[in-house]
Amino acid sequence: MNWVAKLEAFFSRRYVYWPVLLLLAASTPLAFAPYYHFWLMPLLFGALIRLIELRPQNSVSSAYCFGLAGYTAQFYWIHTALHDVSGLPNLYALPLTLLLPAYLALYPAACFWLLEKARLPRGWRIGLLLPVLWTLTEFARERAITGFGWGALGYSQVADYSPLAGYAPIGGLHLLTLLCACCGAWLVLAVHNQGWRWRVLPVLLLIGVLASGWQLRQARFTEPDGSSATVALAQGNVAQSLKWEPEQLGTIMQNYYEQVANSQADITILPETSLPIMRQDLQEYHPGVLDQFAYEAQRNGSALAMGIAQYNQQGTGYLNAVINLSNFHPDRPDDIPFYAKNHLVPFGEYKPLPALTEPLYRMMNMPLAGFSQGGSAQAPLLLANQRVAFNVCYEDGFGDELIASAKRASLLANVSNMAWYGRSTAMYQHLQQSQTRALELGRYMVRATNTGATAIINPQGRIVKLAPADTRTVLEGSIEGYRGETPYMKMDGSLPLIYGLLCVAVVMLLAGYLSAAKKGGEAKLPAESEAAEEAHEAADSGE
Repeated sequence: MNWVAKLEAFFSRRYVYWPVLLLLAASTPLAFAPYYHFWLMPLLFGALIRLIELRPQNSVSSAYCFGLAGYTAQFYWIHTALHDVSGLPNLYALPLTLLLPAYLALYPAACFWLLEKARLPRGWRIGLLLPVLWTLTEFARERAITGFGWGALGYSQVADYSPLAGYAPIGGLHLLTLLCACCGAWLVLAVHNQGWRWRVLPVLLLIGVLASGWQLRQARFTEPDGSSATVALAQGNVAQSLKWEPEQLGTIMQNYYEQVANSQADITILPETSLPIMRQDLQEYHPGVLDQFAYEAQRNGSALAMGIAQYNQQGTGYLNAVINLSNFHPDRPDDIPFYAKNHLVPFGEYKPLPALTEPLYRMMNMPLAGFSQGGSAQAPLLLANQRVAFNVCYEDGFGDELIASAKRASLLANVSNMAWYGRSTAMYQHLQQSQTRALELGRYMVRATNTGATAIINPQGRIVKLAPADTRTVLEGSIEGYRGETPYMKMDGSLPLIYGLLCVAVVMLLAGYLSAAKKGGEAKLPAESEAAEEAHEAADSGE
């Protein structure tokens, strides 16, 4: 037995295997913002593949544990929102923090469950089918119920020096996920395969994908439309625990008023729910406030957009809106163009299964947990010389849903309030999603947030300016208006890629079954043979 075999026998022991698996999963946050170690994710994914190959009888449970540990490490800030900010006792907050990762981990487990069904040679199973299945299950994770795509492999590749980021304008996030998974799988085949000939092909594929991606990073699919503007992005730094306290309203309004009054930019944007009061209630109980904000902006030659909640036209619900005060007139107080958030956050902005969840809401300080949807494909807002396609907080994680508005826009803007998650990495993970959207849609993205990460991002997904987090400040900078469509936009999103991958997966699974039937049916793969299982049992028992 050579040293490689001895090493693999060591890692296949239970008391080594499971801690190493969990350690790999716990390392996944380092691949994402704010660390941006994009090169780490293919290595971790490849290590997961090889580790599971050592104990194929535990493939599904291993994938589930990897997902559970990985998503818990990435989204630990759920506990901050539930316990530290909302005041939910740990008796409920801790299990609820684990609830989302426990659900999300079902998707990698489903991927490896499907992979178990494939009767194909190892090269095809690992080198192609596994990346395809992983991408399909991550797409399903993004779409199922209301969807939660945070932590997708593709997001880890949106970094300044990542060659794979060049594919984002071609096929969007899910193409990045596919190629990241392919790189991890091809690394496994390049390092662990029989014969040098079977190692050359994955190496050539790796070089080809990385080189092509680097060339695509230099390509420009959209172009400046000749317009430019200066922007001022307000960051109020209002603690979530204080934000909705009635006695804080005056202070919050005064702080934002001063930021608007001191801005000389062409466009000024205030973050999500910047004023913690319904717009109609503000006009009724504090008449003249919107007029003062609009007057100061107009006096400085600035177009003003403000995040604020408002009742819908029917008066039966309320909207998470961004209002355009550029042409506000006190004689027409309800004639205000606005964008209203359409993709709502479950539990945060609406109550799923209210009969079951209502008791929890009564224990938490969570106002406005029952928003209404604003509608899809809303028109951009005209601010100064820019047609601005807004999205609000969580919507930034769904690129396909932003395409219709982006096609009519010259600038993208996100308004957010990440104070729910304290001084965690959540704001930077969200920033990386904005970088992805800028790449996919080929336009500048500006972000106005309450506590961070307030930023200006160029169409290549690079951060031009970033405000310090957890600080009351105004980030100022310049942008250019852009026009045109990326290939991703021309395809209207991810569905053509997903349909193609679904066909590949079905054909490969069927081909495997037909090949197995032709050779005599249910013969096990070498990695799944009884001899291999006996060897693992012997290793576990120390024989």
